[in-house]
Amino acid sequence: MARKQSEYLASLLAEEEATQDSSSTPPAPARAPEPAARVEPAAQAPEPAPSPSPASAPPPASTRSAATSRAGLSLLGRENALARVASGEVRQVTQLLLDPARVRVWEGNARNQARLSEESCRDLIDSIVAEGGQKVPAVVRHIADDPAYDYELVAGTRRHFAISWLRAHSYPDMKLLAQVAELDDEAAFRLADIENRARKDITDIERARNYAEALPIHYGGKAVRMAERLKLSKGWLSKMLKAATIPDDVLVAFADQGELTLNPAYRLAGALDDKVHARAIRREARAIVGDNAKALATGRPPLSGATTLKRLLAASDELDEGAGSSKKPVRFEVGGSHGRAILAVKDVSRQGVTIHLPMASGANDEELTEALRQALETLRSNGISVT
Repeated sequence: MARKQSEYLASLLAEEEATQDSSSTPPAPARAPEPAARVEPAAQAPEPAPSPSPASAPPPASTRSAATSRAGLSLLGRENALARVASGEVRQVTQLLLDPARVRVWEGNARNQARLSEESCRDLIDSIVAEGGQKVPAVVRHIADDPAYDYELVAGTRRHFAISWLRAHSYPDMKLLAQVAELDDEAAFRLADIENRARKDITDIERARNYAEALPIHYGGKAVRMAERLKLSKGWLSKMLKAATIPDDVLVAFADQGELTLNPAYRLAGALDDKVHARAIRREARAIVGDNAKALATGRPPLSGATTLKRLLAASDELDEGAGSSKKPVRFEVGGSHGRAILAVKDVSRQGVTIHLPMASGANDEELTEALRQALETLRSNGISVT
């Protein structure tokens, strides 16, 4: 409501109250004319009239006006709030406390449920315990096609996991705070996507595959329409959809898929377009998986994402001496305990194998010996032997 209208209604309320006060108070009797001045004896001076008690004295006019204005503005505030709700500018939101066991997770969410664990959600679990409950609500929608569940979770999978875990571990009364929304699948996908963009624990590969799965379901396979609905750059979305084509048998080479970000993933996906290079990349991915397993078995960290990517791309860049087939991988690195390369195979020719030992790698003699043994095994697994 406009300011002038607010002041006008406040003044009307003030006039109405003033009118009610004047009509309910009896008129004061007319004063008799004062007698002429006369001299009174000193001993018989008239007693001063008693002053009215504070309780019976009416409040000053300024106080009544301020109170009336506050009352009027309070009434205006309530009317204004109701008008905003009625017009749709403000919506009333329904929030419920739910048993997470009665809430299923929507399959259209980008988050990989298998990666959720006590360790990955520990910060959220501790926060919920410290604050005495969940503060940020999840978003759910009603379902009627599954007797085992009452709601479907659209956004808030970590919160759902954390509450479920707490209920199973000493907090049986903990409930999932959820906001109920009426959403179709496309609207639910857009809502989940907006929330997940701010999450650093969702990898670029997870997002890419989520977009690729949603494209034919919600947008008829049209990437331009998808970009417009999600408010995304067409070029960025195109890269995401390309990265989603990397197969599992290549992704498994990365010990931490979070290290494979969009641009490197786009390059790797492009290299896989060539069938000959794709065979070499898959073969190298299997060798890296074996190297990582051996490293973990001896207490050493697996290869970093950058080293893994170099090995895969190097394998795809080499051509076999035979006709139409890919070369065996001849350039790769072996990582050390500090996450840096401590040995690199630079070239393989008829004269021998060129091995490079980087300076200041931090590796001791035992690590270098083990790295050399791994390099020889990798070469043998690809048909190259120095014996």
